[in-house]
Amino acid sequence: MKRLLILLFVILTSTNDLFSSHLYKPRELIVTSESTKDTIKLAKYLKDRGVVKYSAYWCPNCLNQSELFGRQAYKELNVVECANDGKNSQTQLCIDKKIKGFPSWEINGKIILGVLTLKELSTLTGYDN
Repeated sequence: MKRLLILLFVILTSTNDLFSSHLYKPRELIVTSESTKDTIKLAKYLKDRGVVKYSAYWCPNCLNQSELFGRQAYKELNVVECANDGKNSQTQLCIDKKIKGFPSWEINGKIILGVLTLKELSTLTGYDN
């Protein structure tokens, strides 16, 4: 009887570990600010020009950068998630690109580290609304 109780205990406590993979949800940056027509237009322009933002969901500077665009415009950006456990993670690409910090922007083949203002992004990419 004691063996049966121990076996039952082991099965019941290990079940979560065995069957909880369906509960795992990759993490992602949650942008809450509202976009403007101008930030959506800029985000589409950046995407069309091949500008890439390298980011990590846990990075406060990445969130600050993304909040400048707002959630609607953020969806338009070409964002590469570098964190292993992030949604749609592309860690190997980040390694290959030698991303050293977040956020990093790839503009015309050059990696620029840090939060950039929308004006700085416009100037660096030749955007003129």
